[in-house]
This record gives sequence, structure tokens and C-alpha cells, in this order.
Amino acid sequence: MPTETPAVTVLGVRHHGPGSARAVREELARLRPDVVLVEGPPEADGLVALAGDAGMEPPVALLAHVPGEPSRSAFWPFAEFSPEWQAIRHAVAEGVPVRFCDLPAALTLAEEPPRDGARGEGAPGDGARGDGAQEEGKRGGEGRGDEPPADPVGVLAGAAGYDDPERWWEDVVEHRRGAAPFEAVGEAMAAIREGYVPGEREARREAYMRRTLRRAIKDGFERIAVVCGAWHAPALTRLPPAAADDRLLRGLPKVKVETTWVPWTYGRLAARSGYGAGVESPGWYHHLFTAPDRPVERWLARAAGVLREEGLAVSPAHVIEAVRLAGGLAVLRGRPLAGLGEVTEAARAVLCEGDDLPVALIQRRMVVGERIGRVPEATPMVPLQRHLRDEQRRLRLRPEALDRDLDLDLRKPVDLDRSRLLHRLRVLGVGWGAAREGAAQGKGTFRESWRLAWRPEFDITLIEAGAWGTTVPAAATARVADLADPAKGVTLAELTALVETCLLADLPDALPRVLGGLSERAALDPDVTRLMAALPAMARALRYGDVRGTPAEGLGAIVSSMLARISAGLSPALTGLDDDATREMLGHVDGVHAATALLPGEARREWLTVLGGVAGREDLHGLIEGRLTRILLDAGTFDAGEVATRMARATSAGHPPARVAAWVEGFLAGGGLLLVHDAALLGLVDRWLGGLTPEAFVDVLPLLRRTFATFDAPERRAIGARVRASGGPRQAGETVRVDEERAAAAVRTVLTILGRTDG
Repeated sequence: MPTETPAVTVLGVRHHGPGSARAVREELARLRPDVVLVEGPPEADGLVALAGDAGMEPPVALLAHVPGEPSRSAFWPFAEFSPEWQAIRHAVAEGVPVRFCDLPAALTLAEEPPRDGARGEGAPGDGARGDGAQEEGKRGGEGRGDEPPADPVGVLAGAAGYDDPERWWEDVVEHRRGAAPFEAVGEAMAAIREGYVPGEREARREAYMRRTLRRAIKDGFERIAVVCGAWHAPALTRLPPAAADDRLLRGLPKVKVETTWVPWTYGRLAARSGYGAGVESPGWYHHLFTAPDRPVERWLARAAGVLREEGLAVSPAHVIEAVRLAGGLAVLRGRPLAGLGEVTEAARAVLCEGDDLPVALIQRRMVVGERIGRVPEATPMVPLQRHLRDEQRRLRLRPEALDRDLDLDLRKPVDLDRSRLLHRLRVLGVGWGAAREGAAQGKGTFRESWRLAWRPEFDITLIEAGAWGTTVPAAATARVADLADPAKGVTLAELTALVETCLLADLPDALPRVLGGLSERAALDPDVTRLMAALPAMARALRYGDVRGTPAEGLGAIVSSMLARISAGLSPALTGLDDDATREMLGHVDGVHAATALLPGEARREWLTVLGGVAGREDLHGLIEGRLTRILLDAGTFDAGEVATRMARATSAGHPPARVAAWVEGFLAGGGLLLVHDAALLGLVDRWLGGLTPEAFVDVLPLLRRTFATFDAPERRAIGARVRASGGPRQAGETVRVDEERAAAAVRTVLTILGRTDG
């Protein structure tokens, strides 16, 4: 036991506050403690030394997770301007022990995760902001009724006459120079805590903090510095008997946890991301902490550079005027230094000339920031994580916090490998890349377009996926094989999607198993519609195999077998369908027809023969009969004369108007240009419409409007012009008589709508 009472200094801070971080750094240099206690999970004590590694670049986060249960995980983020980070870096540089003193993750993660299984981020405590953020990822920063006041800083700001707690904190602490504010902040928090009874969970946290402090005293340390959220500071300045704290901590459930460092991003550190103890402007705070002098001038000069990169004309004179305006606003508002509000208003008025769009660019690029951290090679990682890092370096795909577009040419080996990596990661649940639909139109099938954005939670997914293998290809192969397991009741559609995945991700070892399961399911599945739904993906898979140089032996035979079964079962499947089932079946027919275009020519010809035979049936739903007629016309199987005959028969007076309208809808579903270029078909439709009774016309009008609404506006105008040119349903030379008295009322109404009072 020490012979003298050790000196204990509690430094109550605001998490992620540059003023607090600067004050902590200066105070630790003055105190020269022989141990530093920091709010955080004790399981990470063995990882502290990595903070001094040259490869460690904040923002980073401590990750604690329960192996095998990704929903039980938590992050403790640190930025360069976080007081805890500065305390850790100081201690590591001075060779001073660092101990985390918050409630262990083994206890906090033992509670039941949320029902939605969402992961959250925890704070290194809940901090002076008092937003109720907790360290458990499973809580995700939710407060409870027995937690601290929603915003103790807001209470202090209100007492000082501020309506904005952020501005008060900046004025009092962040922009403050001189003596450390810890004593004053501690006294203010103690005043707020008067009469406050902590809830069970907060009481346990503070009990464990005191237990860690007692252990440090017992271990003989003489100068102890404690860095914690300012809200907790009053609870640590006096140590009550240990028995009370021991009772609070006795018998709590525990789970096994693992910890490591992972990169973090400023976007996730921002309060708007849902992180309870975050800050709204991490990029601004980083600037305040790192700018040696003239922070306003440097900030606005950087903002001008960002705008110039986007092609906006911003001169040095703009920057000078913006600096003057920001300073003038600060003086008018009685602030010691222009804050983010003032510099943003100055940038909007001068640099952006009142346009909010470039202001939003400054907000995204600078106020929040694009920074992503980096952890050293010595950081504990599962082999899968390490292999991915190696692949990222080899392929020059650096993880970045903000979205960026990536266009790949699959004829280039590097781009092909990049594509395979992104597809393999998607198999493992790591959505680093999302395919951009339609972004590479016109560039051919050798092109792929992606949108990349790295998220910190991907590290948890990688840790969990490490059970499938030690490399990305091996893990993806094992994962696909597991998904294709027949015992799991995998559907035919899921199996066909897995075939496509195997070819996109180049997983040849998994493909035979998936193909075997697919062949078995396709042979036994009696539902033709399921086969039709599965065929398009299979046809694409064959094409991908050709483009990517990854042929799939046996796939062609399976596709041929599926198409043969579809052809044999198509006619019975079209019998007795109601309107909804007909539309669903029509989608399958169109999908198979489009898929046959990717298959060898013989398959296409056989499919068209099947459609020709089915189209001759008299009991087909009008929608299907019309669509098959149009398909066969476009394919050249039917000529214009044959189609005119079929349309004349379909639109004859013997059919109900609703069936005729359905036939026309199915026939015209391929586009309206056919009516523009074929006067005979247009005449048939025109005469049918002109011959309808008023009652029948009202009945079929909704169907016709839906059909013609699918046409492009130029197509509709061209059809109208052709109808007018043909004279409509009137006989040549027929004179139209107009009752001017009856028409006058309609004319007046039209003029009123047009805003005219003449005539």
C-alpha cells in the first residue's frame, strides 16, 4: 500500500471537443501522471500501445464484439481532436500505463440486442453533451428515463443566456485559451447533478470507474489522471466505500468478447449518422484542433479551393471579404472568435454568392469531412481482413468514406480482378460496391460501373465471415456452397441467382455444386412459371461466362433442358388465367423471349415455333394473344398481311369490347411506332374505335389510356397526326356540320381556361 495519499486529478471533458483535447494535452504535460485512466472498455487495455504506431491514423475506433453474434458489437470512436485520444497518445509517448475504466464490454454486450439486430456506435462514455449515448453497440445511443438529463450542456448554456448549446461550448471551451477549464466544468456538472439519483445502468458504470481508480491506487500509482465525460467527473472526485460499488457489480451476466482497432470515418462520427455522442461538424473541429493560427482565414481559403476544384470562380478577394464578414458577424454577436455559423454565413454570402448548392458541397467536403482512418499492420485481424487489405493494395482500390464511381473494362486484367473482388465481397455481405444500373449503357457487355463507399461496420461483417475461409475467394466459395445446400430449402430462383453470382465472382469451385442442385430442382419442379422466372438469369450466366472467360461446363445443357420443359408446358400454362395471372404470365413470356436472344440461334428459332403454335389458339386471353402476335411480327415470323388478318379478326364485332381492348393492349405493348409506319394496322384500330357504341367506348377507355400512356410523347403525336391525315373514321368527301349555338358554350369554357375574355 502507498504510504502517501496519491494525487488524483479528474479531467471532465466533452467527447470529440478540440478545446477539451487541447486542454487535456496541456494539463497532462503539466501533471506528468504515472498512470492515465480513460473512459472505455477495459478489454482493450492490451491494444493501447498500437495508438503510438506510425501506421495508426485517426479517426479510428475500438471494436468489441461477441464472436458469432454480429448484433452484439460496439464501437468506441476516436478522432485526433478527441480528448481521450490525446490522453492515450500522450501516455504512450511518455511510456505511462493507460487503463480503460468504463464498464467492460463483456457486461454491456451481455444484454439482449435490439429486436431489429441493428448495430450502433458507442461513445467513449456519454460525455459532457449528456446525450445519453452509451458504449454498447446494441443500444445504439438510446437513452432511458433513468439516464442523465438529455442535455446538461444545454442547461449550462441556458443559464448563460445562450439559446444554442453548441455555440456556448465553443465560446467557453473550444475557443478558450489559457487556464484549463476542468475545475469550472466539474463544478458546473456537480451543480446540475444535485438531487439527481443515477439509474441502475449509469450507477454501474460509475461504480466500475471508481473500482478501476481504487485498483490504480492499490497498485501504488502516485499521480493518477482520469479522463472521462464531464458528466461523470463529480462521481469520481470522492471515493465512497468499495462495498457499495461491489454490490452493484456483483453477479452481472457476461459474454466472451474480442476487441480490435478498426478505421472510422468523419461521416460516421457526425451526430446526424445516429451516433449518440457524435458531433455535427467533425471536419470543422479537426480544423480547429490542427490549425496553428488564423483558423478562420485558413478555413475560408480551403473552402475557396474546394469551390475552384468544382469549376467555380472564387478569387483571393472573395476570401478576404469573407474573412472580414465572418469577423464582423462575430463582433456583432459578442463572440470571441467567428464560429462555424459565422464562417458558413460568410461563405454563403461571398464565396457562393447566395447559392445553397456550393454551400452544401462545403458542408459535405469540409464541415463533415471525407477523412477515413487507418490502422497499423500489427492490429489484431482475422486472416480474411488481412487478405482483403492485401487485395486492396494490389488492385489499388483504397477504401474511401464518400461515394465514388468506378467504371471497369473487363477486358483489362486489373479491372476484371477488381470486379471479381467486389462481387465476392457482396457474397460475404460486404456491400463496399453497388452496381450502377444503366451507368455503362452504350459501352458494351465488357463494361461494369460501380459506386464504392466503405463503411466501418464492414469490419464486423468481415470478422464474422472469417468463419468461411481465410481469403476472400475461399470464404465466398464456402458461403455460396452453404447457400446452395438443399437441406435449407433453397428455391429454384435462388439457385439460378447463385449460378450468376458464381460466374460474376469467378468461383469455379462452388459452381459444380450449385449447378448440380439447379439441375435437380429444375428436373423435379412441375411449375412452368418458376422455370420461366429462372431462365433469364441462366441465359445471362452463359453470356457472362463468355465475356469473363469463365466457362461453365454443363450450364448450357441445363438451360436447354429448362427451355425444352418451358416450351412443352407453355400452352397448358396459358389456360384459364384471370387478368392478374395473365399479366404475371406475360412478364414471364417476355423474360424468356428476351433470354432466348442470348442463346444459340437454334434455341431462338425453336422458341418462336412454339409461340407460333400457341398463338393459333382461340381460347387465349386477349392480352396474351395480342402480345404473341406482336412478338412474332417483330421476329419476322408473321408478315404485315398475316398480322392485319389477325387484328381484323380480333377486333371484329363478335368479340366483347373488353377482350378487344386487351388484345390491342398486348399487341401495342412493344411500342407505338408500329402504328405510325403501318397505315393498314392503324386503320384497323381506328375503324374499331370509331365503330364502338358510346357505352362500349366508356368501358374500354381505361384500358386504352393505359396502353397509349406507355408510348413516348413523340409517338403519340405522330399517331395523332396520321389519324388526322387519314380523315379519321369519316368517309372521303363527307361534310361535317357544326351546331354553332351548341358549340358556343364549349368555346367560352376553353377561352376561360386559357385566361381570355375576348371572343
